[in-house]
Amino acid sequence: MINLNVNPEIRRKNIERCRERGIVLPTFAQMRDPDGVPEQIKQKLKGVGLWDIDPANLFRITWKNEPTERGGTYGDVNYIELPSSLTGVPARIIGLVGHWFPTGAHKVGATYGCLVPALISGNFDSQRQKAVWPSTGNYCRGGAYNSALLGCESIAILPEGMSRERFEWLKQVAGEVIPTPGTESNVKEIFDACHALDRERGDDVVIFNQFAELGNYLWHYQVTGSALKEIIARECADGTNYAGVTAATGSGGTLAAGDLLKQLYPTSKIIASEALQCPTLLRNGFGDHRIEGIGDKHVPWVHNVRNTDMITGIDDQDCIDLMRVFNEPAGQQYLRDIGVEDAAIATLDKVGISGIGNLLSAIKAARYWELGSDDMLVTVFTDSMQLYNSRVDDLVAAEGPLTQLGAARAVAGAIEHQGIDNAIELTYYERLRVHNLKYYTWIEQQGMTSEELSAQWYDRDYWTNVQQSVDRIDRMIDEFNAEVGILS
Repeated sequence: MINLNVNPEIRRKNIERCRERGIVLPTFAQMRDPDGVPEQIKQKLKGVGLWDIDPANLFRITWKNEPTERGGTYGDVNYIELPSSLTGVPARIIGLVGHWFPTGAHKVGATYGCLVPALISGNFDSQRQKAVWPSTGNYCRGGAYNSALLGCESIAILPEGMSRERFEWLKQVAGEVIPTPGTESNVKEIFDACHALDRERGDDVVIFNQFAELGNYLWHYQVTGSALKEIIARECADGTNYAGVTAATGSGGTLAAGDLLKQLYPTSKIIASEALQCPTLLRNGFGDHRIEGIGDKHVPWVHNVRNTDMITGIDDQDCIDLMRVFNEPAGQQYLRDIGVEDAAIATLDKVGISGIGNLLSAIKAARYWELGSDDMLVTVFTDSMQLYNSRVDDLVAAEGPLTQLGAARAVAGAIEHQGIDNAIELTYYERLRVHNLKYYTWIEQQGMTSEELSAQWYDRDYWTNVQQSVDRIDRMIDEFNAEVGILS
């Protein structure tokens, strides 16, 4: 469970730090519905850039930011619908857009969900301790950013093979950057670096492990789930059937949004996708891949596997090929030639590599369940090409610009021929098999207990208790803000 036991002395120090720096903390309710954000905060945001290191940007941890780089306040949920002329399936596919978060990715929200309960309860000392953010990419960026906003020091840990954009930005924001061996698949190496820090620095660091921190689950259940709920209510008002949500397994957090939607739409599906080159859930497998931002070779502690209906394996080459089609002139022209509207093509730069993976997973699920034009799937475009342009540049330098023939091959291979292979519809015992894989990472290596592992599966109140902890956390945030005294 999320530790909300109060350490009064450290809590008082955190209040002093926030008072000195003029920091007000948003509640989960305000992140779900920014109409509740204080007017003086909204006025301040009108003069603040989306990525500025300004505490006011804590109030931009929402899916409802006005889509502008500077001075925006709030509007509707940011999402795009990709047409059948592109997806090749009659079912509607809609994705939340993470580009309009500070740092350009929704992981800034997950880090807030992990850090703030520790801050307001006094289980993290913002004046003395460093916040450690282990990640395969965006999570450590979000953690370093939120740490900077809150005036505390941070350590970012991520694989050395991640994109140049990530490292260049982190060097300006994080106190320390620790590169670990490998790329997306090398999560254990990240955990090993955390254990080394723990041994070397002890109480001087607090590790916020997204794969284990239930604050990650809670943020996505409450905030991402609520954003998707609004989209579904709007887009299904004409009788369209909401069929399900697909998201990469990654840290397991985003899948929590599906738990909320399944409570509202009990027949809907939750589809968890991973790289075919590292089919941990699909085949108990392992390997390396190039779908940046999802991590694997284990089942995250915060993944509620009992609610997962399907696992899909997405070929990383399909994602790389479509990245080029979506972002190079010959690819975009080919899309026009096959009937994709310019308005849709103009949105494709808002879909990063893992977002392409989520899109392909939705296409695979639509074909598997033979969904029609009166059905709708939702997904999440975690980040945008803003974080991956160097990948396109590297491919152009190595292979030359994409050609019309290359674009045609990519669309045919990645979209038109995206079949129902490498997809498993989970039975009870298939779910249990995946859940039991947690044992080898979390019990044998990371110090969790088998009793809690069993509770995640057999105790029907386990996940409900996490979901309902939000009311207590919001009360604690309100009390904390009141003692800081900025708003008064």
